[in-house]
Amino acid sequence: MKNSTQERIGVIGGGLGGLAAACTLAARGYQVVLLERNEWLGGKAAQLEGDGFRFDMGPTIVTIPSVLRRIFHEAGRRMEDYLDMVRLDPQWRCFFDDGSVLNLMQDPETMASTLEEFSPGTNSGRRYQDFMAYSRRLNDISQRHFFYKPIGGLRDMFDFKTSFDPKILGDVLAMRMGRSVAGTVRSFTPDSRVAQMMDHFTQYVGSSPYGSPAVLCGIAHMQTDEGIWYPMGGTRAVPVALEKLARELGVEIHTGVQVTKIQTQGDRVTGVITNLGNEIPLGAVVSNCDSVRTHRELISGPVGAKFEHRRNYEAACSGVVLYLGLKKRYDHLVHHDFVFSRDPHEEFESIYKKGEPAPDPTCYLAATTCSETATAPEGGEALYVLVHTPYLRPHHDWNKMLPAYRDVILKKLKTTGQMPDLEDRIVFERTLTPQDIQDRYQVLNGAIYGLASHGTFLGAFKPGNRSPDLRGLYLAGGAAHPGPGMPMVLMSGWIAADTLDQDGVVEAGQTSAIDSERDRSELTPA
Repeated sequence: MKNSTQERIGVIGGGLGGLAAACTLAARGYQVVLLERNEWLGGKAAQLEGDGFRFDMGPTIVTIPSVLRRIFHEAGRRMEDYLDMVRLDPQWRCFFDDGSVLNLMQDPETMASTLEEFSPGTNSGRRYQDFMAYSRRLNDISQRHFFYKPIGGLRDMFDFKTSFDPKILGDVLAMRMGRSVAGTVRSFTPDSRVAQMMDHFTQYVGSSPYGSPAVLCGIAHMQTDEGIWYPMGGTRAVPVALEKLARELGVEIHTGVQVTKIQTQGDRVTGVITNLGNEIPLGAVVSNCDSVRTHRELISGPVGAKFEHRRNYEAACSGVVLYLGLKKRYDHLVHHDFVFSRDPHEEFESIYKKGEPAPDPTCYLAATTCSETATAPEGGEALYVLVHTPYLRPHHDWNKMLPAYRDVILKKLKTTGQMPDLEDRIVFERTLTPQDIQDRYQVLNGAIYGLASHGTFLGAFKPGNRSPDLRGLYLAGGAAHPGPGMPMVLMSGWIAADTLDQDGVVEAGQTSAIDSERDRSELTPA
């Protein structure tokens, strides 16, 4: 085995996808250096603390824990030895504009019985079970053709040489290409409130159910099959656990180091240049940066132009987050709650078509003391409130827009959310706007979820994890396959690492102590 610095793999960005890639590669024997521009690892999985309150700043739950478990398994470790997680059931509590309340239960049969009581005489229970059976079919298709593979489009998903195979044709037909999530959901349920709840499975990917492909209905089964989990210590515990694993595996981690350019020679990656002015030779690179910005800012030139010409990618939505420390908690909230808009069509039209904040928004809430009392002073609540907004437009000035929109959000919580005295209970408050998200995380147009999943034919497809233009360049994160959301981002990192390994572009080996010292010196100012 070679022991040169050229044999190292660089991971750009220490978010969840980058950490997943670094851990997987290191577990397989590669020399890995991870470079993160911020002083912390984990990207959006950060925390905010103040006056005895603790908030997750970004993701608030773990779904499909098997993805995370796979990463630890690569290293012969047990996820459970690094993380303590509790199952949440009901998964959501839903508050509707007409005053009704509905719990989303994990077990489909229990949920069917709940719906029969919630919407009597509509056969909603049986129709929900039919929807979940369809969702299970879509998940099975995803497991066979979509997950854990470096998919970049429909041709990568199916081998059309075998397209006359009845099973393949059946899978293609089951995807209902050309139909939307919203249309599919409404074909299964007659109750508009239940449809609104089911629409919001797609909110994990930050896209409109009216513009997203029907195949995303498979998210419902993924959630009910493996459950929703809360890591004790908050979702921040996930990157903390992955960082611990990475260091145990010998990953060289540098924070406060920003990659400014990916170096190339001919059609392959040769290294990176950092903000410190140093050139670091590398055998391959996994970029956990936004895939569009990776090509636009770190590569540019003909390769960057070819990427952008290949498809016109649209940023997903952004959001406003209110971190509200309450002196007294609300007993009618569960850990995760949705306070729904009066008119979902109007809401999604505003956000995704008009590019303006919804006048009557849906609010997602995380009331974490339901599971972990340590997140707030005794009797209080660390209330996380997320409202989806359009990605940043040139005319958006959130310094001016925030005060008025905060009032809109609080009014919604006080009425539909049944919290009339909310403002009296607030003793701590911080906010995060789309502009803050862009500045803090360097994402495309302040988008929380990377790229939108719009387009009823191709909306599920993101840039593939293996660059078709540069040998040795691999992509991870919410703006790469399989897309946004904590489990998918983790999966993207694993896929990028696995694909790199299968391609054989770098030899695995161990770095000598002398090499290690030399490697560290490359990251000090020239």
